[in-house]
Amino acid sequence: MSGDDEVPPEAEPEAVTEAVEEPSIEEQLASALAAAESAQKEIGYRDAEIDNIRKRHAKDRSDIIRYGSQGLARKLIPLINDFDRALEAMPAETDEVILEGVRMIRANLEAALIGEGARQIDAAGQPFDPNTMEAITTIPPTEEHPAGMVVEVLESGWMLHDRVLRPARVVVTAVE
Repeated sequence: MSGDDEVPPEAEPEAVTEAVEEPSIEEQLASALAAAESAQKEIGYRDAEIDNIRKRHAKDRSDIIRYGSQGLARKLIPLINDFDRALEAMPAETDEVILEGVRMIRANLEAALIGEGARQIDAAGQPFDPNTMEAITTIPPTEEHPAGMVVEVLESGWMLHDRVLRPARVVVTAVE
């Protein structure tokens, strides 16, 4: 090979020119409209999500305000029961001034709870409600106390607005 290392021009690979078709203006418009519609739907979903978050936040804030005293109320309820037991256990010869003082303290505690939206569950003589009452024991029904009725309240129950703080502990007539 004498210096003729050149490749003849007809042996060189020809440059392949592919005709890349540009999408027509109608296709571009359709594609852009589809993308815009998709983006609009996504914006709608995001707006709805933001709206739901705002509503949830407002409800949470409302619940905090409405039920903020729940923890303290749960701590005060046993104190009221303790005062009731103390009043029942005091001997008959206890000084009336002391009795009246204990009654006033108990009444003030109850008034504070009521002022925060708490109320006692009215259970005596009512039909048993498992949502607000806890049956401690059952007794056979009688003519005076038909089946499923609360005969005795062993420990008062309390609600804070629409939430049960403590169910009423009751004796119920058995359902046959």
